[in-house]
Amino acid sequence: MGARRIRREQRRVDMTRSRLVNGVRKVKERDRRQQRLLEAVKKGKLPYAPPVMSWLSAELKKPSRLISQNEVDAWVKSNKGS
Repeated sequence: MGARRIRREQRRVDMTRSRLVNGVRKVKERDRRQQRLLEAVKKGKLPYAPPVMSWLSAELKKPSRLISQNEVDAWVKSNKGS
């Protein structure tokens, strides 16, 4: 019985450590992805590639089929500082 508890505690410690290490990387990757997709939105017009539409859908909190170019343009202008 004691071995299971030890393994569980070791897993908890390992998971905590990897969360700290990987969390920093993920934040940086999210920022890079945001910039990359924002550039794709600025350069193109509807319809965008599926990954861009999926990201836009999440940012605008709307299904991608309901997103209009006017909404995209207004959103890009409001997020210039980002």
